[in-house]
Amino acid sequence: QWVYNILEKKAEADRIVYENPDPSNGFVLVPDLKWNQNQLEDLYLVAVVHRREIKSLRDLTAEHLPLLRNVLQEGKEAIVKHFGVPGSQLRVYLHYQPSYYHLHVHFTALGYDAPGSSVERAHLLADVIDNLDMDSTFYQKRALTFPLRADEPLFKKFQEAGKV
Repeated sequence: QWVYNILEKKAEADRIVYENPDPSNGFVLVPDLKWNQNQLEDLYLVAVVHRREIKSLRDLTAEHLPLLRNVLQEGKEAIVKHFGVPGSQLRVYLHYQPSYYHLHVHFTALGYDAPGSSVERAHLLADVIDNLDMDSTFYQKRALTFPLRADEPLFKKFQEAGKV
């Protein structure tokens, strides 16, 4: 609901750094709740796409390339304009598994070791775009490794299925 409240401007409208309102290829860029916005060393913003049917990396196909390219390009432009941090100093990625199932992209300062920015969970947006350029159904076919804590319900499901 938090995501929909942001998209509908029922919450955190004053925190929006940038918005592309296009319903198909647009998104809202907001500071992540983990970032206090006092220093740029741990800069952390999230782009939340307007399209509600895209839940995660697994849903992406070449059809979504215009959206993904917009998020990458316009997100970087908004960050350099508002915070003076160039795109070359940003890590731009998606999580798999995501913390919530509505497509969103993380923008963090390159030097910041943000939670979930490690290779097991973070998929660089530029790589995602390249992979979809090569194969429209790349993420429907690709095996994706991801970490799970022992106390997570999904881990328990894997245990019950004898997969761990």
